Order: sequence, then C-alpha cells, then structure tokens
Amino acid sequence: MCGREAGATLVGAVVIQRLLALGILLGICAGGLLYLLGEPGAADAVWAASTAIVLVPLAWSVGRTLAHRDVGVDAIALVAMAAALALGEYLAGAVVGLMLAGGNALEAAAAGRARRELRALVERAPRIAHRRRDELVEEVAVDELAVGDLVLVRAGEVVPVDGIVTSEEVVLDESALTGESLPVSYRRGAPIRSGTANAGDVFELRATRPAAESAYAGIVRLVRDAESHRARFVRLADRYAAFFLPLTLAVAGLAWAVSGDPVRALAVLVVATPCPLILAAPIAIISGVSRAARAGVIVKGGAAIEKLGEARTVLLDKTGTLTLGTPGIERIVTFDGLDADETLRLAASLDQLSVHSLAEALVHAAERRGHDLSFPEEVEEGRGRGAEGRVDGRRIAVGSAAWLRERGYAVPDATVASLDAANGAGRAKVLVGVDGRLGAAIVMADPLRADARGLVEKLRAVGIRHVALATGDRAAVAEEIGRELGVDRVYSDQSPEEKLELVRSLQARDELRPVVMVGDGVNDAPALALADVGVAMGTAGATVASETADAVIVVDRVERVADAVEIGRRSLGIARQSVLAGIGLSLVAMAFAAFGFITPVFGALLQEAIDVAVIANALRALRPA
Repeated sequence: MCGREAGATLVGAVVIQRLLALGILLGICAGGLLYLLGEPGAADAVWAASTAIVLVPLAWSVGRTLAHRDVGVDAIALVAMAAALALGEYLAGAVVGLMLAGGNALEAAAAGRARRELRALVERAPRIAHRRRDELVEEVAVDELAVGDLVLVRAGEVVPVDGIVTSEEVVLDESALTGESLPVSYRRGAPIRSGTANAGDVFELRATRPAAESAYAGIVRLVRDAESHRARFVRLADRYAAFFLPLTLAVAGLAWAVSGDPVRALAVLVVATPCPLILAAPIAIISGVSRAARAGVIVKGGAAIEKLGEARTVLLDKTGTLTLGTPGIERIVTFDGLDADETLRLAASLDQLSVHSLAEALVHAAERRGHDLSFPEEVEEGRGRGAEGRVDGRRIAVGSAAWLRERGYAVPDATVASLDAANGAGRAKVLVGVDGRLGAAIVMADPLRADARGLVEKLRAVGIRHVALATGDRAAVAEEIGRELGVDRVYSDQSPEEKLELVRSLQARDELRPVVMVGDGVNDAPALALADVGVAMGTAGATVASETADAVIVVDRVERVADAVEIGRRSLGIARQSVLAGIGLSLVAMAFAAFGFITPVFGALLQEAIDVAVIANALRALRPA
C-alpha cells in the first residue's frame, strides 16, 4: 500500500484511490450518524468495515515487503489498524484508513500533475502536415514527408519536421521545448527544429530529414522512455525505519507497561503512522522530473534526479557539447580590395557541389547571410584539397594553399605564413582564389556555444566542486577552451576508453563523486553509461548518446546542465525536509500520546493533518526556486 502498488494507468490509479478515500469517508460519516441515532453497535460495525477495506490490501503489501526482508515504516500503520480493531477503537482505525487512502489519492494526483509536462510534449506531436507540390497543397500524414519536401506551416501549427527555412523570415514559439516565452525569428536558410510552433504568418521549409528521424520525434521517444523508467518510490522515509520502527514499538510498549492501558499504546502507534510521509519523497522527486522537463531536460527516472542533487563533479565533452559541433566563419581576410561578402558568395556557389564539411559550412553561412548563390560550371574537385570552377564567368578556386598553387593561382608564402601565425589553435583557413590570384582567406572554427562561457560559474553556484573538460581534441585546442571557460582541469587527446578510465578514477575519490558526464557523440556513450549521471546533448534527435544517458537536454543550451543540477538539489532537499519534518512531528505527538494527552481518534486526525502538510510541502518542488 502507501502508494507502492501502481495501477494500470496513472488516471486509473487516481480514480481508484479517490473512490477508496471517498468510500472510507462516507463510512466514517455513516457510522457517526448511526452513533448519534443511538446505534453504537451499528456505528462500530461500519467503522470496522471501513478499516478493513484498507487493512486487507495493506497487510498483503507489508507481507510482500517482509518476504523481501525489507521492513518499512508503513508496517506501523498495519499494527495500528489491527490494534484499533482488537481494542474496539473502530473510529480511530477508520480515520487511519482514511489517512492512508487519502495519502494515496494525493500521491496519485501529484504524480499526474508532475508528469503533465512530459505528457504535453507527447500529446502535441504533429500528426498531419501540409506538403506543397507545385501550386497544390496536400494534407498528408507526417510520416509520409520525405527529405526535400516543401512543407507549409500555418499560423499556430507545430513544425512537423526538421528543415531549412525557404521563406524570407519566420517567427517561432519555442516555449514548449525551451521554456522561453519570447518568440524567436529565423531568416531564409536557417535550420529549424520540429516541435516548435509558428508564432507568425504562414511559412515554408524544406525538410532535411524524415519525420521519424526529426528532433521532435527523438524527444517524444525520450519522453516515452522516461515514462517507462518511472521514478522508483524513493524510500527516503524507510531509511529511517531502522530506528523509527523499533523506537515506536518501544515507546508504545513502555506507555502500556507504565499505565497498564493498552489504549495508550494504540494512541502512540496511531500518531506514529507516517505512511503518507513515504509519499512525500517520491512526490518531490517526481516533481523534480517535471520541473526538469519544463526546462528542456528529459530525466529518465527519479534516481537520476537524486544523483543530480548529490553531484560534486561535472565532466564536460568539448565538440558538440561546449561548442556547436559544426565549423562556422570567424572572419574573412580579403586581398587586392575584393569585397568580403562577394568573395564568400563566389566561394559558396562553387562549393555547392562539394560534400566536404568545410564546403557545406561555407554554403550554409552564405545562405544565412542572405546571399543568392549561382550554379557553378566546369567544376573540378581534388578530394580533401579543394575545388575549382567558374561562377558568373569568373574562375574560382577554394581550398588549401597547395591546391590553389597547383591550379595556377599566385599564393605568396609570406601571406600564408602571416595567416598561420594569426590563426589560433583549433581554427582552419580556407583560401579563395579569384581569376588567378589569392582573393581571400576564410578563417573557420568550431565556436563555443553562446551560453557555455557562463556554465562553469553556474555549476559552482549550485554546489559543484570540480568541473573538468575531457576531449579527444589536441592539447593546444583543449587548453585554450579550458582557459576561456575557467574549468579546474583539462584532459585532452582522450579516446573513448580513456574517458571511461577518467570517469572511474573520479568516482574512486569520495570527495568528487557522484560524477556527471556531459556529452553528445557516439564516442561519449560509454562514459555516459558509466557515470553516476550521464547527460546527453540530444538536440539532433535520439542518438546513441541519448539512448545511454540518464538525462537528455533537448534544447540547444548546455547551461541547462546547471539547471538540472539545481533542480536535483532542490527536489532532493525538499524530499528530505518533508520526511524529516513529518517524522519529527510524529515523534513529538508520540510523547504526548504516551503520557495520555492524545486519544487514538484525535491522534489519527492529528497525523492526518501532519501528512497532508508534508505532502503539500513536497509539491513545492514543482515550482521554481
């Protein structure tokens, strides 16, 4: 009992527990009416039946628990109700039964409320899309959309697939995924994710992946996975059973022995019945799962929230986690008076036919800047070295210095040397030749996320003792990033196996565990699985890292790691506070009951008030700090 036996569905559990609580309440009222009408025997019978309704399943639940050699504080409720029936205190037994059923109803309702953000993410998944074919717009199932389809998104609709904006400008409401209330604008060529909502006029996008592989579909799968990993009932109260249960029985026995009145012992047992207190911990933890979902972090179960709340070390991957994971233009250095934007347009036009990652980055950068690209002619490509062709009648070459020289372009050694000296670690230069001479150098780098610079400070503010960077990149690049972020330690040239050993070594130090590992790629998956809490950057959909992680950040913000830790800290703190406060109040009431100041019936009502107050306190975890 005590909320440990889940119903077939969450809604069913809420209905059953409410009906049970209502039935016992009606039984108590009916018994009271019979008593006032001068039928005390009939009143006792009704109250006894009301007690038995809860006592039978509770006995079954406690029996199963004992079979696993596990004794919780809910065993006190069983003893109290059985003693109430044995001593003829039927009303007290019924009130304890109402307390148990009411606590279960509150827990079921709280769990439903706490999971509403997760359910809302699944329920708003689009099922119908509007595909444009020439001048026709057809309504199709989202699963029928294919890469390259032109999709029309009407005002207020949820974007059904990941894609590239083909309209001039769009305005999206991303609050369902990020929690941010302000709309965000994107221009032509910008990539947008499914799951956001159109907050402006109708617009069009070109699908870049099937709906089943889209970012939002990945989020929905993660949510369902998180729901299947339902938060185990955090037996925080049971951890105190080792002293609380023997103490309760000792106080009850002493009160009986000294007074010679078994009713005093029953009163002690009644006020010591903290079964709903066990619900306070899981309610707080489940509420933390809900809060995290609202912040864009899908947490797979209450155990992960607990570990986040206890975390002392955060280990950060670099590429795709602290950085965007894709090269971007840092600056364009032009020569002989050429215009930077025009040079970029010519280079991107030529690179439209290339599959090289830097070529794709140039094309996307030019599109985001609003350049109209021309189709290249007479294109020749040296795999991995560069490409040459004609764009708008001009001879253009893009690639390395050696490639440009091979194609007959004048590239001075002094210019190349000065470019190398000016470029820091982790940067690449793409040379652009125009009509036989060096026209520009485009410096590219994998930029830090905008919110990464404040991450370390935020982590320390929420209580993290040690922040380290672990990357497979070379030392010069890693050290530069580490200095910029202010991490405590940098581990460079790390293979997946070495990252595993690093996690193990940190976990071996008591002052540094639990360890949180944050990553995004396949190479991070083993370390994410081994860490006490693995956190994956899952903005690109369900990857191997997302599948092995305990929590997945579904918005493009690494700072949400700090938010998740803060939510875990607060949820765990409220859970402990609720349990300790409830048990403390019960101990005070036990003392009064032992001296005869509290009757069993009044004690049951008092304990009911204590439990409701503690559960209400646990629900604070749903709200921001």
